[in-house]
Amino acid sequence: MNPLRRIIFISLLVAQGVIIGLIENMIPYPFAFAPGAKLGLANLITIIAIFTMPKRDSFKLVVLRLILTTLLGGTVSTLLYSFSGSMLSYFTMLLIKTLGPKRVSIIGISGAGGFMHNVGQLITASWIAQSWTVLLYLPILSFFGILSGIAIGVAANYLLKRVNTLKQFKEQYEAETNVKWSEPTNEKS
Repeated sequence: MNPLRRIIFISLLVAQGVIIGLIENMIPYPFAFAPGAKLGLANLITIIAIFTMPKRDSFKLVVLRLILTTLLGGTVSTLLYSFSGSMLSYFTMLLIKTLGPKRVSIIGISGAGGFMHNVGQLITASWIAQSWTVLLYLPILSFFGILSGIAIGVAANYLLKRVNTLKQFKEQYEAETNVKWSEPTNEKS
């Protein structure tokens, strides 16, 4: 891939992730039983990055998105919670992705990421509160994290198939890694 094109693509995804994150921060929390719980819409960009670029570039994207979103509309505690949840989610998704397209789908990977994001945040909350009782939220948050992750996975899967630019980057990445996540098309030539 052309280095300039790669940098532009990463920059555009970071900008989109930051904008989605800032918009999501403006939405009132929909879950009264779990203060601070959000849908995690910016993770859509992380899923797209995992399937369109090398690990090093997708890691840079996640870190840049976290830092910029925090600088533009967050606090130090926001950074701690977001960082722990995002990193645990990101590395879990990469690990599960190694199972390959025959064993797991983009939607399944995203669902696992949604679950692990909550685990990371609750571990950080229990460390800050000096109490493991915070983890009692895990069953409830897990349910919503998995649902949100599945919804984000469906959206990412759709975008990776329908948006030509994303489809091109995905196909180029698949050619470089020799792992094809797309279903074979039944088009006649």
